[in-house]
Parts: sequence; C-alpha cells; structure tokens
Amino acid sequence: MNLKKVKVEYDDGIMLLKIDNPPANTLGKQTLEDIEKAIDTACEDNKVKAIVITGEGKMFIAGADIKEINQASSGEEGEKMALHGQQIFSKIENMKKPVIAAINGACLGGGMELAMACHIRLAAKNAKFGQPEINLGLIPGFGGTQRLARLTNRATAMEWILTGDLYSADEAYRLGLVNRTYPLEELLIEAKSLAKKIVGKSSVVMEKAMEAINKGLEVSLDEGFKLEASLFGEVFLTEDKKEGVQAFIEKRAPKFRNK
Repeated sequence: MNLKKVKVEYDDGIMLLKIDNPPANTLGKQTLEDIEKAIDTACEDNKVKAIVITGEGKMFIAGADIKEINQASSGEEGEKMALHGQQIFSKIENMKKPVIAAINGACLGGGMELAMACHIRLAAKNAKFGQPEINLGLIPGFGGTQRLARLTNRATAMEWILTGDLYSADEAYRLGLVNRTYPLEELLIEAKSLAKKIVGKSSVVMEKAMEAINKGLEVSLDEGFKLEASLFGEVFLTEDKKEGVQAFIEKRAPKFRNK
C-alpha cells in the first residue's frame, strides 16, 4: 500500500491503522482515500482478523479538512463530499471483521463519525467528543446525524448536534457511546489486548455473529429472531462449532481453524 496520511502496522492477526495527518489528523480527501485503501486491504487479507484504528500524536481525529470544505462552491460538491465519506464509513461499519476505535484524544466532527462506524469504541479519559459542525454553519455529513441518534437516543443527538458543544469521555461512556475508558498510556495496550482476544475466536463464526447484530438492527425484532436462528443453523455446520463443543467437553482450549 502506498499511503500518505495513514500508517499501518501488523501484529499477530491485528492491523493497527494510525491516522497520521498532523497537526489535527483531519479527514481530507487523501486521508479518506488512504483509510479506504487500508480497510480494503484488511478485508482481503485472510491473516487480518481484527482492526484497531487510532490517531498518531495527541489527537484521534479533529474533524474534516476545513480548507477542502471551503473550496467546495456548490451544493452538488458538498453532497458528493458527504456521500464519499458516508460510503467509506459504511464500508467500515459493514466489515465482516471487527474494527475497534482507540480514541486517544480529540474525536470531533468527521472523527466522531468515523468512530461511530467502528464496532467497538475505547477512549482515553482525556478524550473529547462532539459534532461541532453547526458552529461552522454546517451539519454532520459523514453519517453523524444518523448514527449518533441510533447509538444513543434522539434527544442526545439533537443536543449534541444543535449546540456543537464538546463532551468528556465520561459523558460518552455514560451514554453508551464508548465501551470503556482508560488512562491515555493504557489505551492502545487495552485496545490491542481486546483485539487479540477476538483474534483467538473463530473468524467464520464471528462473521455470522456480526451479521446477526448488524442486519438485525435493520429489521423488526421478530425478523431479527428469524435471522439469528438461520445464522445459528449455518454455524452449526462449521468445523469450528464441532471443535468448540468438543473442546468444552474435554475441558481444553479450542483450536479453531476458521472453517
């Protein structure tokens, strides 16, 4: 991969993706394209079973590139920009491999929209969250108006987006927007530890579990139950189901083959 604004590292089944666009790790066109390239590579690489996204330096992502936004002179250009970001973040959300956001600092605007597209969110205790687009005469365009209301509730989304205020990691945790918070120096260690725990599971079964959750949220509860039962039947036929059950009976650790 020839990436200019993203650094990629590999660690025993984990892809660590670092946004590296100083000083604020803003999401310009090049950064977004680099993120998409890295995600596409992770999708195609069978050795990668989990992805951790974090920011280089003291920030996660402080938002979109305001200079690029300022250069857009028409509604059509603005819409195209929004659709581009939405498409990339939806690709992350719909990945068959888990993506963990390790939020190490300011997580604002487009940065928060990216974090919300990830499947699991861990945050440093010093991290700040917000959708401050309204302070620039804008609204969130990379999925923020939709995901924030779904991940928290409509009233919270209204308050956050209409005020443009910033909120603490503790408040994000209270609202269920992040799974856990850690001191900054422990964040990446904990994110990698969680990723390694996930890597030890069966990827074929994990894929079905993620499908049940993601698709289930798009249908009624009864339809979700039917989807779950159907996917349960599919994993019933896998070698890893047989190995997992046998290992439990024999009181040993399972050796999944991802089949």
